[in-house]
Amino acid sequence: MAKEIVEGIIEIDTLLGGWEHLTAGYVITGDAPILIETGSQSSLDALLAGLSSIGMGPTDLAGVAVTHIHLDHAGAVGDVAKAFPNATVYVHPNGARHLVDPSRLVNSAAMVYGDLLDELYGRLEPTEAARIKVLEDHEKIEISPNRHVEALDSPGHAKHHLGFFDPSTGVIFSGDAIGVLIPELGVLRPATPPPDFDLDLVISSIDKFSSYHPSGIAMAHYGLFRNPEELLEKGKDVVSRWAHVAEKAFNEDRDIEKALEEAFGAETDGLDPVLVDRFDTLNGVHSNANGLRRWLDVRRQHGHSHN
Repeated sequence: MAKEIVEGIIEIDTLLGGWEHLTAGYVITGDAPILIETGSQSSLDALLAGLSSIGMGPTDLAGVAVTHIHLDHAGAVGDVAKAFPNATVYVHPNGARHLVDPSRLVNSAAMVYGDLLDELYGRLEPTEAARIKVLEDHEKIEISPNRHVEALDSPGHAKHHLGFFDPSTGVIFSGDAIGVLIPELGVLRPATPPPDFDLDLVISSIDKFSSYHPSGIAMAHYGLFRNPEELLEKGKDVVSRWAHVAEKAFNEDRDIEKALEEAFGAETDGLDPVLVDRFDTLNGVHSNANGLRRWLDVRRQHGHSHN
């Protein structure tokens, strides 16, 4: 459930849907420990059990930071804030109001997920505004006199997306900025959901991470990867290829989802069908196609096009 992956960083498997190695939270230990990512509301019990197993009582957690407010990353924030009354909740400036009043966020998620929303993710309890601290680009969260993490504004997947850099270990917590990579499958897929996906912003956010020369990348989906340069390059390559296929289909008035399936569907052929099914549930071609279509629509309205 909970294991130290590098010095002072503990990975907790938040067991989305009861499934292992799909969603991770990370605790950075120290005088004022913080949790990065809460997972979904449905993962709350697993998260609390993981925190309890490393000795985190109700007054011990000083902060909860979310990379962005999608429900698989921040769905448990309101509940975690109640369970740890001293914890400050850290979020991107564009995400704060949704944590205070989650109704719009939950309604749009319900439109995307339907029945699966309650079954798999749950909802999002409001967080008191007084508990929330907005993090600007490069702002730091102090953990100990000699340890902090730095917030990195990293839009592209969502306009309310932050990465976090831990200079003590060189690890970057990348949220969904690079995509989704389930270790047992070994397939990296971009995460391009509606409504905010923007290719240029994804590329510049990944380049920003690269400029920190990280020693490792801790992904929400899933785990610590110690080949950061390769992973960051691959993230840019994969998202660019998906966007290219989507754009070609869009310009030819063909079905984007079908074009993506034809281009990339075979990547999971011959792999464990149970794991592939979970991968598809978390980050399926369908929602990625919708996000790419919206990005292309918006760009067309603004008269832009890439060649």
